[in-house]
Amino acid sequence: MNNRRSFLRNVFGLGAGLAVAPAVLNAERKGGTREHSRPGQPVIVETPDIPNLPFTMDNGVKVFNLIAQPVKREIVPGRVIDAWGYNGTTPGPTIQVNNGDRVRIVLENRLPEPTSMHWHGFEIPIAMDGMPYISQKPIPPGGKYVYEFTLHQEGTFFYHSHGAMQEMMGMLGMFIMQPKQAHAPRVDHDFGLVLQEWALLPNNSVPNTANMEFNWLTINGRSGPSATPLLVRLGSRVRIRFVNIGMDHHPMHLHGHTFWTTGTEGGRQPESTWTSGNTVLVGVAQARDVEFVANNPGDWMLHCHLPHHMMNNMSDLISERMMTTSALSSEQAQKQMELMAKQGGHGMHGSMEHLPAVAANANSVPGFPQDAFMEMPMDAAVAKPENNGLAKNWTAGMMGMMTLVRVLSSDKYDEIMALKKSAPQKEQHHEHGG
Repeated sequence: MNNRRSFLRNVFGLGAGLAVAPAVLNAERKGGTREHSRPGQPVIVETPDIPNLPFTMDNGVKVFNLIAQPVKREIVPGRVIDAWGYNGTTPGPTIQVNNGDRVRIVLENRLPEPTSMHWHGFEIPIAMDGMPYISQKPIPPGGKYVYEFTLHQEGTFFYHSHGAMQEMMGMLGMFIMQPKQAHAPRVDHDFGLVLQEWALLPNNSVPNTANMEFNWLTINGRSGPSATPLLVRLGSRVRIRFVNIGMDHHPMHLHGHTFWTTGTEGGRQPESTWTSGNTVLVGVAQARDVEFVANNPGDWMLHCHLPHHMMNNMSDLISERMMTTSALSSEQAQKQMELMAKQGGHGMHGSMEHLPAVAANANSVPGFPQDAFMEMPMDAAVAKPENNGLAKNWTAGMMGMMTLVRVLSSDKYDEIMALKKSAPQKEQHHEHGG
C-alpha cells in the first residue's frame, strides 16, 4: 500500500494524473500519507523574515509586550523604507498561542501620535476590541494599554492598528491560535505569510499612505528576491497561511502543485467546503489557509498573479525603460542596460552576464521595451542558507510579491537546515525601531 501511494504521488507530481482515478488522486491530495492522519501536537508556524514574539507567564496568563514605533525595513538590498510597526519590524512579530489560553498584551506607544490595537476576528469582550473612542480611549504618545482576554478560537488571525493610515504604514502582524490537537490531516510544515503593498515616491523613503498605486509589494516585509524561501521536505504535507491587510486583493498562485483551501479568517473550514486549485484570492482583511502534499520536487514560485504585483518599483522604472524607445539605437539601448546594471538597477545589484539580448530593430518595434529592462539578478546580494543550490541568476525574474517553495529531497533539506544552524547569528538586514 505504501509503495502504491508513493507511485501515485510520483505519477501525479509528473503530471500524468489522468491515468489514475480522480477519487484516488483527490484522496492523495487531501489526505497525504497514513502518517499525516495520525493525531498529535500542531507544529510551530514559521513566518520567514518575521520573529516570533516571546512571552512570560504570570499566574497562568501568557504576557506579551508590543511596542508601537517607527521602524526601518530593508525590503530589498539598498531599498530601506521608513515605516511604522511593532518591536522593530513590519509586519510586527508573530504571536502564537493555543486554544484556551488567557493572554495579556501590553501595548506601549512610542509613536508621535495616538494609536490603538484591534484584534481582527477575535470573539472577545467589547472593552478589548481596540476601537478608539468606542471601546477605549486612544493610547497617547508615551502611554500604555493592557489588553487581556481568553481565547476560545483557533486558526489564522491578525492584529493591527485601527488607524487606516497607520495600517498602510505597516502596523499589523499575524496572530496564530493553535488547536489543542493538530487538525487531520496533520501537516509537517506550517508557514505564515503577510501580504503588504507600499507606495514610495521617487527619492522618498516614507510610504505615501494616501496613494492608490503601489510600486513595492512585499511578503513578510520583503520584496522578491529578498523574501526567504519556504523549505519543505519532499513528500511532506504543507500548510501556508496568507494574511492580507492592505488596499489590494492578491490572487496567490503556487507553481507545480494543487492545493486545498482549508481555512479562512473565520478559522478551520469543514472538509466538505474545501476547494482545490493552484490560485487562491486573498482579499483585503482576509486570511486563507491552503494545504498540499509536496510531491513534486523543485524550486517552485509562489506569487501574486496581478501583473503589476510581479514587479519592483514599476512606477519609477517605466520612465527609465521608456528612454530606450525610438530615441536610442539597439546599441545605445544595450549600453543603457549595462549602465543600469552597474548602478544596481534601483537598489538592485545587477549581473552583467545576464543582460538580455536586444534585437537590431528593437527601437522600431512598437511597445519596446517591456520586460527587457526589468530583470536585474542579485544572487550575491540576497545570499542566505535558504537559497543554497538555486540556479545561477535565479533572482533575475523574482520581483514584487514573490517567494519560492523549495520541495527538497531529504538529503538536501537536511543539508540546508544544517547550514542555517551553523550560519553566523548576525543582523543580515538594515532594520531597527526608532
